[in-house]
Amino acid sequence: MGCGMATPPEQENESTSALEGLERQIVDLFVDGVRVLGLPRSIGEIYGVLFISPTPLALDDLVEKLDISKGSASQGLRALKGLGAVREVEGNGERRTYFEPAVDLKRLVGGFIREQVRPHIESGKKKISKLAEAAREEPDPERRAFFQERVARIDNWTRRGGQVLPLLQRILGE
Repeated sequence: MGCGMATPPEQENESTSALEGLERQIVDLFVDGVRVLGLPRSIGEIYGVLFISPTPLALDDLVEKLDISKGSASQGLRALKGLGAVREVEGNGERRTYFEPAVDLKRLVGGFIREQVRPHIESGKKKISKLAEAAREEPDPERRAFFQERVARIDNWTRRGGQVLPLLQRILGE
């Protein structure tokens, strides 16, 4: 495109060229969602294709529809299974494994919190403990008081976050 014009969003990703109309829009929606969460684009693409497919899909189907490598598709499926966002289903006696999306919001939020958020909170608690110790060891009394207040604030945020997560799961699940 000449004249310095930006590429339209619908032409932004050539890898979803096998998708049309609503399929492409759904995939793009999930790609935007995983970007916000800091997850790879392929995870949004895979989930989006599974979400809009009326039947379960095999790994090879995803590779073909998204024009991605088997490795990328396999890794994305593994991540989505870990999040509880997809599940394996029987393939009518075929030897291939098929996948379908989990569409229950409570399950999706729960999986994301369990796999992504809680581990960060747990590792954060250990780091906060070390920060508190370092703040106590600060020789300058004014800086020590300042550091201790800031570490206490971070600790408070972490505790509140841990309290809000179950509430968030219940709200989104209803």
